[in-house]
Order: sequence, then C-alpha cells, then structure tokens
Amino acid sequence: MVATVEISAREAEVLALVGEHLSNAEIGAKLFISVRTVESHVSSLLRKLEVPDRRALAQRASASVRDDRPHPAPVLPRPLTSFIGRGRERAELTAMIGEYRQVTAVGPGGVGKTRLALAVAAEMAAAYTDGVWFVDLVPVTSADTGVIAGTVALALGLGEQPGRGMDESVLTALADRHALLVLDNCEHVRDGVAPFIERLLATCPRLTVLATSRARLMVPFERVYTVAPMSLAGDGDSDAVRLFMDRAAAGGWPPNHALRDQVAAFCERLDGVALAIELAAARWTTLGLDGLEAGLSDQLRMLAGGPRAEDRHRSVRAALDWSHALLEPDDRVLLRRVSVFMGAFTVEAAAQVAASEKAVVADGLARLAEQSLLAVTAYPSGTGYRALETIRQYGTEQLTQAGELAGTRAGHLRWCLAEAAELTVVKADWRARFDAVADDFRAAMTWANDRPEHRADTFRFAQHLARLCFTRNLIGESQMRYEQAAALADDPSAAASMLRHAAAAAGCQMRGDDMHRLHRAAAEAALRSGDSAGAARDLATAAANGYRFASKFVRPLAPEEAIALITEARQLAGVDPAAQAAVALAEAGRALTDALTGLHSSDLVSETVARAERAVELARHTADPLAESAALDTLAGAHSMAGDTFAAAAVARSRMVLLNSAPHTPAGTHELIDALGEAAEAELGAGDLLGARRWAQQLADHPLLAEVGHRATSWLLVTDALAGNVEEVRTNSVRFLESWHRVGNPVKSVLGPAVAGVAMIHDLRGDHDARAEWDAVVARLGTPPAHIHGYGAVFDALAMLHRGQVSAALERMAADPGEVWRWVTWIWLHWYVALRAEAAVLAKAPDAADRLAEARTIVAGNPIAGAIVERAAALHAGDRQRLLATAAAFDAAGCRYQSARTVVLAGGEHGARGAATLAELGLAPMAPITL
Repeated sequence: MVATVEISAREAEVLALVGEHLSNAEIGAKLFISVRTVESHVSSLLRKLEVPDRRALAQRASASVRDDRPHPAPVLPRPLTSFIGRGRERAELTAMIGEYRQVTAVGPGGVGKTRLALAVAAEMAAAYTDGVWFVDLVPVTSADTGVIAGTVALALGLGEQPGRGMDESVLTALADRHALLVLDNCEHVRDGVAPFIERLLATCPRLTVLATSRARLMVPFERVYTVAPMSLAGDGDSDAVRLFMDRAAAGGWPPNHALRDQVAAFCERLDGVALAIELAAARWTTLGLDGLEAGLSDQLRMLAGGPRAEDRHRSVRAALDWSHALLEPDDRVLLRRVSVFMGAFTVEAAAQVAASEKAVVADGLARLAEQSLLAVTAYPSGTGYRALETIRQYGTEQLTQAGELAGTRAGHLRWCLAEAAELTVVKADWRARFDAVADDFRAAMTWANDRPEHRADTFRFAQHLARLCFTRNLIGESQMRYEQAAALADDPSAAASMLRHAAAAAGCQMRGDDMHRLHRAAAEAALRSGDSAGAARDLATAAANGYRFASKFVRPLAPEEAIALITEARQLAGVDPAAQAAVALAEAGRALTDALTGLHSSDLVSETVARAERAVELARHTADPLAESAALDTLAGAHSMAGDTFAAAAVARSRMVLLNSAPHTPAGTHELIDALGEAAEAELGAGDLLGARRWAQQLADHPLLAEVGHRATSWLLVTDALAGNVEEVRTNSVRFLESWHRVGNPVKSVLGPAVAGVAMIHDLRGDHDARAEWDAVVARLGTPPAHIHGYGAVFDALAMLHRGQVSAALERMAADPGEVWRWVTWIWLHWYVALRAEAAVLAKAPDAADRLAEARTIVAGNPIAGAIVERAAALHAGDRQRLLATAAAFDAAGCRYQSARTVVLAGGEHGARGAATLAELGLAPMAPITL
C-alpha cells in the first residue's frame, strides 16, 4: 500500500492525479506547477514505489486510499469592487506559488499588490485541501514575533492555550496542513515577519506562504515577484484604461469610449499605478477628463479620496506617508533630493545632485529600491534608478519643507549643464543618451529660466539644449531654446547670434513669418551692440528670404516693407563685404520678382541675371559657403526665368557641390534642404531624370524630414512618376498622404507636382478609385498657373496619351509655349513642348510638322524630351526602325515607362513585348492608336 511508503505531500497529489490518468501537462496545470516538476515527481514515485512504468503507477494509485474530504472555503476578505485585468500577472504569480513555498509580491504602495494576491489566492483555493487563509498585518504596530503570530492565530480562529505561546499554537495548527497562507502588508514588521515565516516553512512542510510587501523579506528560499503598475500596452484597451473606465462608470457617468485614447495617455501620466487610477476615476464625474489632466501637475492633491477602510489607502499621499515613515533619516534625505530627476538616473548622477559620497548614495539607493520607492532598470551602460511621478512629487514637497529645494535644483542644473556639454560630442549611442536625460534638461531649464542668480549657467545651458534639440531633429524646440538663450544673453551680440540660429530653425520648419520676425529681432540686437554691418546682414536677409522662401510665409512680405528693409540695410552696410553681399542678394531677389511680375521684359531679365551674378561674386569673396549658396539659388531662378534651363541646372549642381561640406547647423541644414529640392527640379527641367532622382532621394532620406513625409517625398514622387517606377510611387505616396493628413492637410502649392504625379500613375494603372482619391487632393491644393500650364498639363497629357485620347491631350496643351509664362513652367517647358508635338502627330494635326520643328529647337540637349520629339518625328514619318531606336535613349535616361511606350507604338511583334513590359511595371495596357 502507498501508506507504507514515505512520499511527500506533493508526490501524493501527483500520484492521485496519475491514477485519474491525467497527462503531465494536465497535472501541472491542475497543481499550478511546471511540467518538468511533474516529471521529476513521477520519476521519484516510480523509484520509491518500485513499479516499472506509468501504467503500473496508475494502478497502484487506484488501489490506494484517497482522502475525499471537501475543501474548506477560503478565508479571504470580499473585495467591494471587481478585479480588472492583470491576466499575465495572475498567471505568473500562480505559477510561482505552485512551484515555490514562499513567494513575496513586492511593489510600491498603491500598485495593487493586495488585490492581485487576493485574486490569485481565490483562484488557487481548490488546490489546497486544508484551505486558504488571509492575514492583514496593517494593524500590527510591533515587529515582535509573538504579536505577529497572535494576528495570524486570530485569522486562523485559534485561541490561547495555557503554557503555549501563540507562535507555537500556529505552528501546531498548520504542521500537517496543505494550505496557503497570505500575509498582507509585511513591510513595516519585516524584522518580525521574516523569522516567523522561516519557522513556519521549516515546521509545516505542506504550507505555502504568499506575502505582500513594499520590500522583500530576505528569508531563505524567498522568491520575489515584482508587481508592476497596470499594463499600458494596447493603448485604449489596456488594463489601466479598463480599470479607469470601470471605476469612472461606477459614479453614474460612464466615460465615452471615444475618449479611450485620451484616458490611455492620462493613465500613462499616472505611471499605471492602480490606486492613483482608481482615485482619479472617482473624481471623473466632478472634474471630467480635462479637469483631471489639469491636476496632473499636483497629483498628491488631486488624488485624495474619501474615507476608506484602510486609512493608508485613503489617498496617494497617505500611501506615501506610510512608506516614508519606514525609512531611516538618511534615506529620507536621499529620496527627496533625487526627486528632482525627471527620468532614470545613475548612482554618479545622484551623488552629484545630492552632494554626497558615491558609496553612501549607492547604499541608500539600494535601500530605497528595496522599499519599492525607486524602480531599478539595467542598462548596457549600468544601473538606472527612477521614481514614479507621484513619488517624485512627494519628494519635491519634502524638499520644500526641508528648505533644500533651491540648493538641490541648483545642483541638478549643474549636473544637466555638464551632461549637455558632454553630449555635444555626438557618439554612436548619442540619441539614446539624449532621450534618457531630455526631460531632466527641460525641467532644469524651466526652473532656472527666471532665476537671475543662475543667469550665466542658464544661458550656456540654453545654447547647449538648442544645439542638442536640433541634432535630435526637435526643430520646434530648438527654435524655442535659441530664443530663450537670446533672452538670457547679457551681451547683445550673443543675443543676435542666437536669434539668427532661431530664424534658421524656423525656416527648417517652413515658418517664414517666424524667420522674418527673428531676423529683424537679430538686427535690433546687433544695433544695440554697435554692429551696424551685422544689422545690415540681418535686414537684407529678412528681405531676401521674403523672395527666396515666399511659399513659407503665411503673410507674404509686402513690397514696400521689402524695399524699406533693403534701403536701411544698404545704409548700414558700409564697406563690410558680408553686408554688401547680403544687400546685393536682396536686391537681386527684388529684381527677380519685378521681372516675373513684368512678364519677362527682356531688359528686366538681363538686369536680373546681372544682379544675381554680382550677388554670387560678392558672396564668393566672403568665403561663406552659405552666403554663396543663397546667391546661387537666386541666380538659378534668374536663369530659369530667362528660359535657360541648362544654365539653371548647372547652377543648381554647383550649389550642391558647395554644400557638400555644409555645417550641421540650422542655417546649413536649411540651405541644404532647399538646395536639394532645387537640384531635383533643375535636373527634371534639363532631362536628367537619374540625377533628379538622386537629389530627390537624398531629400527623402534627410533625418530632419522624417516626420514630414509629404515634404520629404514630394520630388521623389515626381521623378518616379515620370520614370514609371510604379511600386516606388505607391510606397512613397502612402508616406506622403499619412504625413499630409497628420499635419492637417496644408494647402501648399509646392506639393502640387507630387500629387498630380501620383494621380497620373493611378490613372495609368487603371485604378479609378485611387485616381479619384488623389484628384480630390489635387483639388484641395488648388490649380495655380503652374498646374494649368506646367506639371498639371504634363501629367494630364501623359495619362490621356496612354488612354489613346490624343485629341483631348492636344486640347489640354493648346497654349503656345511662347504664351506660357516661363517662370511657371521652366521645369516643365521641355516636357510640355515635347508631349505637345507628339499629341499633334498622333492627332494628325495639320501643323504637326511645324510643332515638331519648334519642339526640336526648344528641347535641344534634353535627353528625354529630345527622345520624345524624335519618337514623334519617327511616327510622323512612319519609320518604325527610327522609332524603335529611341527606346534605347529612354532606357539610358532611366525612363522605363517611355521606353515601353515606344515599343508598344512600334506595333507588330514589338507591341506584345512592350505590353508585357507595361504589365511588369504594374500599368494597364495602352489604348490602341491607328497611325
């Protein structure tokens, strides 16, 4: 019989379930232990009972006497509210209790340790034949083992026995019981609980102890389970959100489910702490979500509840008071001083800010972490500590009460300044390092900004922070930090320098009005410092930017204001070369604008080109590549206005060579991004599609534009649409549209070519729904002259010719090239006249020969437009071999669509090959054309 063999209680349970013919996995699930542990018990039973296999073991179990007594009901308090979520935590804690005899659930006050322990204990009750018992140790004020034992005895229903201590009574009562004992809130009596549990485990072999505490108990064989805050994963469907929604609904005003994302963000600000979420939700009906969000800056006051059965959980403050009272005096000092850190911090950082020795701080941080007042995270570079937001606010209050706030904040500012200076050297892990301290930098800057005694340090810190934010592509914040630095500068010349950086950062964000305001402010600061030449540069730059970056302005620069700026700048410039170059650039910009509005008067065009060339010459003498780049930009515009497409492209390429080594500053980056777009445009106009795509790809890949995909991908979409790179267009158009919607669908005419190009590609694909979607975007952006006579006409004609609508294409391009403003169509002029000639040939227009001759003259030197004209001439002459020869020119130019179209137009046996190529590109078949 089994009774004559010495087996453990767990082995007896496993044996009984083997007798029920359960598998190891089923036994493990039933007993809440791992399959490997089951396998170990089965092996031990086979050996002890001397049976050959599992079947014999099952037979032996069936012959044994089983105890079929009903399980006693678990003695657990009944929670007043439902238990929400925590599925993963329940499973993990259940598995640990099934495998280990003593488990401690550890976490900060209010995180939900007790509720989790109660939920797990209730679920596991069936696994313990002698019951589950719950003991709340909050009322215990003494760490004496006898007092603790008396509290446990009271929960077990034991009375005093003469001549025997309560601890002995508890040990005797539980000696042979298969039970689970839950000891709740052990942190304040750890010194007494630890030896008591140790005796329990030694004396009662079938007993399992689950303890909850804000600090581990440090007993032999203790297994610690860290109770994390409520899950924030899943955003609107996270455990934290579900808890908030449930508790808020209890007030009779259930939150609208449309607010779940906002609730998720709110719960994240509460660090997912269950008590904080419950207390906040309780105030939902009186404050609403906006009121709760407003109270986040003072969570300790906002998260104060009404009377509760447990006074320590009446509010978050009460929970923290409970933990704070358990600390040694030195640890209280350390806790309040490290509360100035907004994010994770190291021992070294804490030692600097707390003004204490590193070894002393290391020991103190370890004790605070043991008390669950700090979270510990292992990083590749070492160990980091972090306080939850409520604990951080509590510590700040303690700093104020101790009179240490100003001194500790000053120490934190000095630490931030040193960290920022070190970060200015960009290393491989730079981004992660900056992100880890960014919130601390911002907090230090906010505190120090209005404190005159720290003005010098704050000015240096603002400079560092502005540069770091720009490097991190936080351009808006970078502009703001440069403006802060300017306001903090004692020297007006330093303020002027900061304002110029801020202006360039504004330009990177397409904020022309800010750029203008900041350059004018820089001029005022330069004048205060006695730098007339610097003021002249700023005023002239403000005027030139109004011409160069007109599309970035909400309020266009008024002509009279621009003239006044140039006049004042000229008076202040004196003989300073840089100031003279800036004035020359502004004057060239004014001349270019006058020439454009003067409908290309030949005299104005010549004067504009001459002024732009002089601006380049003067800028070159300054040895400032950014000044020279700005002048080249204006010269490229002058050449394009004059209709000299190839000269404009050559200037744009020169500009890119010049900017290869541009500094990574706001001004350098602003100039580079503008130059990349101009280079892509210029190469398109000259027919260098591969070159245009190269510059467009660099623009799309620029890290500064990572969050503004509509700006980043616009010229790449244009080049790929013209080349027939269908999949590339489809991929980048998704990025474009998502970004455009995300920033509020801005109506910017510069986006028009990209949108029209995408619409054309979907037309060629035969996807009418997609075409309609993009046509709606085209309509939203409007149809300026550039759309009517430039890119819009080109893309519309390409689609019409593909569909065989040659008469419609000819009508779309009815305007004579000489009647179309070149400043609108200089990029598109060659495309326009080439496609216009082809449409005339295919439509058998009577003037087709004249249009061919005109087009050949205009596009001479343009490889793609020239090939289109040559193809049209071959079609007009009916020369198939001459027609096919143009396909090679298109292939060499990277224009796959036009190459395939050429082969289809050749007809006969070539037509099928061309149709197959179109299909490979993802395009619909071309409509047949009768020549």
